[in-house]
Amino acid sequence: MAQQTWWDGYLDQLLTNLFVLDAIPAWTSNLLSRLLKSTKRHLVDAALVSSALGLTAAAILRDGDLFGRVLDTFVMAHLRAEAEVSAPRWRLHHVREKEGRREIDIVAEMATGVIALEIKATAAPGRGDAAHLNHLRDALGQRFLAGAVLHTGPRAFVLSNRIFAPPISNLWG
Repeated sequence: MAQQTWWDGYLDQLLTNLFVLDAIPAWTSNLLSRLLKSTKRHLVDAALVSSALGLTAAAILRDGDLFGRVLDTFVMAHLRAEAEVSAPRWRLHHVREKEGRREIDIVAEMATGVIALEIKATAAPGRGDAAHLNHLRDALGQRFLAGAVLHTGPRAFVLSNRIFAPPISNLWG
């Protein structure tokens, strides 16, 4: 990984101050080992990303990896807004283990426990898409309230104990 220079830090801070970039802190727990503690940076608006890169909707849909990244930005932007006005208050984090073994897109932490979310650019997520959520659930026990694999499909279904697969559109339904 390239070392960050003073210029990179300056640009990060400038973009954060301009509300273009948002840093999501890493979630840590003494119940899990090998967690990275670095922040994950998100641009605050999927349309801004697309416009800055000169991308059309067709170009985004043609590239599965790019679609996933734009979708992740879109969902995170909406969840950040929800987190600001939610009661009880919840804080957004991400989880990433060293060497990339496990990663969870979003962990919403509340006083009562955590809800973990994976964002998938698929209309039909399977049990494998919830593997990291299952691991977190098993490690945290009752502190793990629920997990979800958010997807682009039309219907919600259960993947396993306390882990669901709702459509992304359910966030606003």
